[in-house]
Amino acid sequence: MPHNILYLICSLLRPFICCFSSCHKTQESLLSSSSGYKNYRGIFNWCVVMLVLSNARLFLENLLKYGVLVDPVQVVSLFLKNPYSWPAACLVIVSNVFILVALYTERQLSKGSFSELVGFLFHCINLTIMLTFPAAVVLMVPSLTPGKMCFMGVIILSLHMHSLQQRQIPVRFYYKLWFFPTGPSEQHLNGGDRKVCYPGNLTIRDMYYFVFAPTVCYELNFPRSAKVRMSFLLRRLFEMVREDEYWMIPIIQSSMKPLEVPNHLIWLIFFYWFFHSSMNFTAELLCFGDRQFYKDWWNSETVTYFWQNWNIPVHKWCLRHFYKPMLRRGFSKIVSQSAVFFLSAFFHEYLVSVPLRMFRLWAFMAMMAQLPLAWFVGRFLRGDYGNAAVWMSLIIGQPIAVLMYVHDYYVLHYRQEVE
Repeated sequence: MPHNILYLICSLLRPFICCFSSCHKTQESLLSSSSGYKNYRGIFNWCVVMLVLSNARLFLENLLKYGVLVDPVQVVSLFLKNPYSWPAACLVIVSNVFILVALYTERQLSKGSFSELVGFLFHCINLTIMLTFPAAVVLMVPSLTPGKMCFMGVIILSLHMHSLQQRQIPVRFYYKLWFFPTGPSEQHLNGGDRKVCYPGNLTIRDMYYFVFAPTVCYELNFPRSAKVRMSFLLRRLFEMVREDEYWMIPIIQSSMKPLEVPNHLIWLIFFYWFFHSSMNFTAELLCFGDRQFYKDWWNSETVTYFWQNWNIPVHKWCLRHFYKPMLRRGFSKIVSQSAVFFLSAFFHEYLVSVPLRMFRLWAFMAMMAQLPLAWFVGRFLRGDYGNAAVWMSLIIGQPIAVLMYVHDYYVLHYRQEVE
């Protein structure tokens, strides 16, 4: 009975109590940086929906205007009619020679038929010819029309072969120290996983797995996924065909004037096409387990962070086979970093100048300019300002370098025709 009376009194007084309670407190708006709020998932979903809706019209227009741009039957028929007009395909055939020479050299070293010095000379000659032979053929045969992807394959293969040679040296040393002349070549772990041991890794199967795997750092045993996920594989394949056929090609074809070329947009599409779609497709097909091909470079607050995270496979190669060996030999970090940028600048210039048959060093200077830019951004800019500086260098720097090559190529080949 007393409880009922107390409940009745509280019910009668509740409207008066609410009149004295406060509905306000000191707090920040959610979109203010000082609020600490970070859950913008709904806004991100809105951006995705708007992007899909705004680009659906462009997708349909490109489909109606250009039709099916990637026709496998037409590609095969053109290659069969004139195979020598396809330098990339010819290079794929010739590149097998360099792969087999590297494999033969390592096999002879494992048997003791070659000394370390002879094996080193074989690898040096193989790498030198690998880089110079395609360039010499392109420069000496004017009718040959190479592509940038053709020489990108040359560079990637050279990184593969150098990593193979460097990684085998310590493995071979310990093998000869403990197992020579006989030793295990293959083990099977619990669950049926295949674990290769030296020199059982020196087979054509393992060699070509390394060549096609989405990495340039050699290992005796790569991490493997359990099985091929067909749904994942088909999604990546659809992305590769969709982005190449209905985005990149129409953008390039509709932007013939240099000042109107959306270079930055093409670069972003290429990044997603190559580092996410293509490399994940290859990794899934080969059951390659390490899928970290990039990190959050878009959040880079320094130029150094960007170059360390936008291309993880090449960054790992530079770290393992170039930067750390220089540190072990007594070089300072500044000298080692400068040497890495110098090597990268050389390959960037090789990738552009040889196909164009035009040496202007714009790509080389653009890469070397990253050193003072990295020092300036790291020293004077922080947080959002540093991130904005990185984005500005990507948005403005690349188109300027492209325009320089377009200008020089036009002056070199078409100026007299116009005059």
